[in-house]
Amino acid sequence: MAGYIGAEVMGCDLSGSLTDGVVAGIRKAMLTYKVLFFRGQTLDHAQHVTLGQRFGELTRRSRTQSNAALNAHPEILTISPQIDEERYGRDYEAHYRTRWATTITGWHSDMTHAVNPPAASILRAEVAPSVGGDTQWTNLVAAYEGLSEPLRTFVDSLRAEHSFFAGYRMVDHDPVDREIIDMIEGDPMVAIHPVVRVHPETGERALFVNPSRTGRVLGLSPAESRHILDLLFAQITRPEFTVRFRWEEGSVAMWDNRSTAHIAATDLNPGTRRTLHRVTLVGDRPIGPDGFVSELVSGTPFGTEPGA
Repeated sequence: MAGYIGAEVMGCDLSGSLTDGVVAGIRKAMLTYKVLFFRGQTLDHAQHVTLGQRFGELTRRSRTQSNAALNAHPEILTISPQIDEERYGRDYEAHYRTRWATTITGWHSDMTHAVNPPAASILRAEVAPSVGGDTQWTNLVAAYEGLSEPLRTFVDSLRAEHSFFAGYRMVDHDPVDREIIDMIEGDPMVAIHPVVRVHPETGERALFVNPSRTGRVLGLSPAESRHILDLLFAQITRPEFTVRFRWEEGSVAMWDNRSTAHIAATDLNPGTRRTLHRVTLVGDRPIGPDGFVSELVSGTPFGTEPGA
């Protein structure tokens, strides 16, 4: 679908019983194209969970969401302003966006503040807006390979700290900010990851940083760290490495979280309904080219334990 990333898969009913051969073919295609798109699917929550389990062990959702449909499926995280307003009394993600440190802060790989971020995600659209709300993905392998050889050699040995609010400017004395900070930091996950990750299945090297969660490069001064991260963030968000997907009801996206980052367009009008459901696969600890394995600073590994 684009020069470096993305492919559409046709003729596959994800709600049915997939053969082992089809599952293997989908996995191979995801590793090749980084993100796959399926149109016209009819998955319900149970079928969505079953589909995810064909590709690996599923995580529990990362935050509390309460309604009858979701209570029976703790593996599903619903992305919807309305459901967050029902649960928390406000749209927290809309508030997060007012605290972005830069215009590209929204770019992220899922849960990199955990020591073992998810390996992959499967996201389906139940309600798609008629205008806006697209999602973009970027190929972190292509971004790494697009660096000059001396710069690749330099970043191969770097480590960076990831935390939930790394790319945000939260204000301690703001009551909403304080409420969000207290909710997230009940179990504050912080991890040290290699700046370059070696993919455990393909052996490819990918830039494993993102503007939302990566706060600093270890061993550098704050000024040096900022310059290096700004350079790498600009690299991973270069338009040529990206693909943009227009959601329709029944659309499904499946991506490799180890070699991509993504961002949701912030062009929805207030009150517009956009309801997506996601399952994520348990991941392993990233490993760098020099053999460094990601380290836990605080919190607990992200897996099948109930979300806080």
